[in-house]
Amino acid sequence: MTGETKKFKKAVQKIGTHNGMFHCDEVLAVSMLKMLPECHEAEVVRSRDEAVLRECDIVVDVGAVYNPELHRYDHHQKSFSESMRSLTAGAKPWVTRLSSAGLIFHHFGRDVLDTQLGPAASEHREVVFDRLYQTFMEEIDAVDNGVNQHDGTPRYQVNSTIGARVSRLNPAWNDTQPDEAACFERARRLVTAEFTDAVQRIWTVWYPARRLVEQAVIGRHQVDPSGLIMELPKGGVPWKDHLFVLEQEQQPPCQVMFVLFTDQQGQWRVQAVPPFTGSFDMRVPLKASWRGLRGEQLSKEAGIDDGVFVHASGFIGGATSHRSVLQMARQSLQEAGKL
Repeated sequence: MTGETKKFKKAVQKIGTHNGMFHCDEVLAVSMLKMLPECHEAEVVRSRDEAVLRECDIVVDVGAVYNPELHRYDHHQKSFSESMRSLTAGAKPWVTRLSSAGLIFHHFGRDVLDTQLGPAASEHREVVFDRLYQTFMEEIDAVDNGVNQHDGTPRYQVNSTIGARVSRLNPAWNDTQPDEAACFERARRLVTAEFTDAVQRIWTVWYPARRLVEQAVIGRHQVDPSGLIMELPKGGVPWKDHLFVLEQEQQPPCQVMFVLFTDQQGQWRVQAVPPFTGSFDMRVPLKASWRGLRGEQLSKEAGIDDGVFVHASGFIGGATSHRSVLQMARQSLQEAGKL
């Protein structure tokens, strides 16, 4: 790994960043540092004066220097092009150019997670680290570096992101007596709450689902000999992200086409697996002749006794029994030539 982190030898007295208008990346960088025991009591010094910054123990987002040995973490200099992938010699997949938040997360994020989750989570820390970067940190890096989320003209504005909310906490242009320090502190409290909430949700909600999905992938041949259908012990499990990763970890890699589970009322559902997270496409949809049908009409068409519905797009359907949704999945696979 390049850019190894130099640990603090003593308590940090001063964290430096720039003054003037603040952005989400340096606010979050400072927030993460303040979560560390060595930095918890540190003063936040906001200045662009190099003489002032030299007196700081660590400097983020200002100074045009990236040097972990000196604890300087700026990303604005022309020579800077680091990403998670480059700083880990290809061990991480993300190629988005890092902001000051991403740099601090790369160098100190695991220590921050230790403070948030405790020693019990140490065995699983890297999975949480990766998920947090993918779902929380990368957005902040990309926005700060002006990376568009998509090509073309957006159809609508999005003004509720964490970055937008931090921006609104800056002093107003027509405030005649702005208190920059108080505004920055409000922003720091906001991003601290958002960050810690994201960590806790990953650890307490997202990660526990991984084991359930892993067991379902391993046991899929017991559901159907084809191995193309898996069954979850209950509905509501966030299975998609886990499934795509776990499929590639199997030897050999596999692909699941349908997932069976129960809803809150105990009725069975059969859902088609998309090709990737966020896609509305399906690897194999439910049969075309069933789409939009309900109740007796669906039951007759599908040759089952207890059909409930099939969505018009064919991505999900339901019946009251496990036997029927399994049959619906198998018939759809047969129509697609997969069985």
